[in-house]
Amino acid sequence: MKFCVKKRILRQKQRLVKYWHRYSKEWHWLSDPPLEIPEINRRLWQASVPSLAFYFLLLLSGVISTLGLLANSVAVIIGAMIIAPLMGPIIGIAYAVVVANRRLLKRSIITVSTGTFLTIFVSFITTYLLGLRSISSEILARTNPSLLDLGVAIAAGAAGSFANSRRRIANALPGVAIAVALVPPLSVIGIGLALGKSEVSTGAIVLFLTNLIGMVFSGSVVFLTQRYGSIKKARHGLVISLLTLSFLALPLGFSLEKLLVKENVRRSVEVLVRRRTVTFSRTDIRSLRVLPEGKGWFVELEVAASLDSISQKQVGLVRDFLQRELEKPVNLKVRVIPVDVLEAPR
Repeated sequence: MKFCVKKRILRQKQRLVKYWHRYSKEWHWLSDPPLEIPEINRRLWQASVPSLAFYFLLLLSGVISTLGLLANSVAVIIGAMIIAPLMGPIIGIAYAVVVANRRLLKRSIITVSTGTFLTIFVSFITTYLLGLRSISSEILARTNPSLLDLGVAIAAGAAGSFANSRRRIANALPGVAIAVALVPPLSVIGIGLALGKSEVSTGAIVLFLTNLIGMVFSGSVVFLTQRYGSIKKARHGLVISLLTLSFLALPLGFSLEKLLVKENVRRSVEVLVRRRTVTFSRTDIRSLRVLPEGKGWFVELEVAASLDSISQKQVGLVRDFLQRELEKPVNLKVRVIPVDVLEAPR
């Protein structure tokens, strides 16, 4: 009996080995080893070169990003993210911190710093020359960073470092660049300066610093796990990154809290308006916007209806109803898109 069991186990083992040898070639990328130290040194050194090509691409990326932000075009902004070469020197900083390579660290910091100022300057000049004064939703989206943005930066930094340490998955870098969006916040800083909107520039500065520090920290940790450098060499850089992240976490946490409160209020208003008001329960509500205003809320509705179906009195009653339910002052604004139904009888 024992002999039969052993024989069966041996047969299963041989079958598993056979399957492994047959299908393991399809999963070769899982066993892709990290690059040798000389090779990754060369790769990141080249990526951190403050060359004419680097600045030219960054200049074009800044122009495209600024135009996309002013035009409120997501597709154009994504195009700017893809061609921006700013991620290379940032990953270079993360690697230099781990291996204590002062030359690479100095070179990467200079490249990132000069590239940052170039992008802000290009955005400022572009906005000033165009003369556009409006602030689009894409611009506003980059003025209120939260802990969610820090999470994206940490994940993107880890992905960028891992991709740079592998030969076969470097094609993932454009996707990482899109995820973390380094150039658009810099463009928003330039736009804010050109428009004289300090609150816009300040929010975008916090977002860029969040992306930069988050990527450097997580990138350094990933390089350590890949056995590049040592904790002893990296401890100073990691401590500085952690302290900076802790400092940034306070405003980011408050911003996330505001975002959650705003979303909860928006959902409550949507339910109240759609289900518990006679005026809007059977109306086609195209959009609903809720923004904090002083100690209360600003609610903007866009509805498709005939002009005579909604009166000023009804809007006032709905506002009073929302104030009672939310227990906060409410400023209600209703935009009515006129709808006329035309019929051709037989």
